[in-house]
Amino acid sequence: MSGRRVAGEEGPRTARSARSGSCSSSARSPARICRVTREASDPRDSALVRAARGLPTTHTPVWFMRQAGRSLPEYKQVRADVPMLQACRTPELVCEITMQPVRRHGVDAAVFFSDIVVPLAAAGVDVDIHPGIGPVIAHPVRTAADVDALPELTPDRIEDIAQSVRLVTAELGGTPLIGFAGAPFTLASYLVEGGPSKNHEHTKALMYGAPDVWNALCAKLARISGTFLRVQAEAGASAIQLFDSWVGALSLADYRRFVLPHSTAALDAVADLDVPRIHFGVGTGELLAAMGEAGADVVGVDYRVPLDEAARRVGPSYSLQGNLDPALLFAPWEPLEAKVRQILTEGKAARGHIFNLGHGVLPHTDPDALTRVVELVHSATS
Repeated sequence: MSGRRVAGEEGPRTARSARSGSCSSSARSPARICRVTREASDPRDSALVRAARGLPTTHTPVWFMRQAGRSLPEYKQVRADVPMLQACRTPELVCEITMQPVRRHGVDAAVFFSDIVVPLAAAGVDVDIHPGIGPVIAHPVRTAADVDALPELTPDRIEDIAQSVRLVTAELGGTPLIGFAGAPFTLASYLVEGGPSKNHEHTKALMYGAPDVWNALCAKLARISGTFLRVQAEAGASAIQLFDSWVGALSLADYRRFVLPHSTAALDAVADLDVPRIHFGVGTGELLAAMGEAGADVVGVDYRVPLDEAARRVGPSYSLQGNLDPALLFAPWEPLEAKVRQILTEGKAARGHIFNLGHGVLPHTDPDALTRVVELVHSATS
């Protein structure tokens, strides 16, 4: 059960209570690099990692998807005039952005600043991120020849990612870093549709009309995602998350037939490493148990399914992550506090609970609301 205390055990200190340090400028980056000093501790024994493994914790750990960026004024400052893909491939800037929410909010984990299409771009796919639109693919992938032409990703092509992880983990000390990658289905949808899609019509047409092409595409993407995850884990990430933004568009039968084997292959890429695996998707209430079967230690739950019901669906073998509706961060404090406490109560039904949002931080979120939620989760469970 999450939030369990161990008698006589001192829990991991939050970044807020353990931090000190100074800032300096980097000649290679517009970012200000803050050197944060912490007491020595092992992130593998942090509250987040313990909760992910279903072990007792001194408090419920909390972090937020998309906490690195978006709503933070300091993020907007260092990202000014720096394109997204360039920012994701500049180690000093990645380090600075990844650290910003840890310093500001005192969260129990950092999440690596990147984007799900970074490994595609690193492999050689012609992709760009257009503000207000998202990833746009220059040449959509819809035939066997298109799939054959897709390049593989090798670790030597993302040495900057490994360097970024090493910089971040040196700053974090005992606070864990979560690495992440996009799942094969979501990457495939971007590639097949040419960009974001509400209906995924070309994607589903390919799945049903040419399943051999679909499976070849997803097998290649599973290798790309798996390589990206493994490089982060080997460089020092203490946990990883496979993020399947669009998989909620599928039925359970379609998920098992067209997606599950490939998500399993991506997560298997780090199965021999000592890192918990988190698997999250949006609109996946009917898929939760199957997503756990893909090889997850933690199943992420969006805000549509209460955590106690999610625990019933996935069973006792998985921890849960979630699941505050990010729109509620715009509500007055009283109802927001009540909802946070409700989620903490519902999370006790799981073998372990990592508090998070039911999707990412919205761009216009007040950062102070996130900080107050962190403080509430910590005070209510420790």
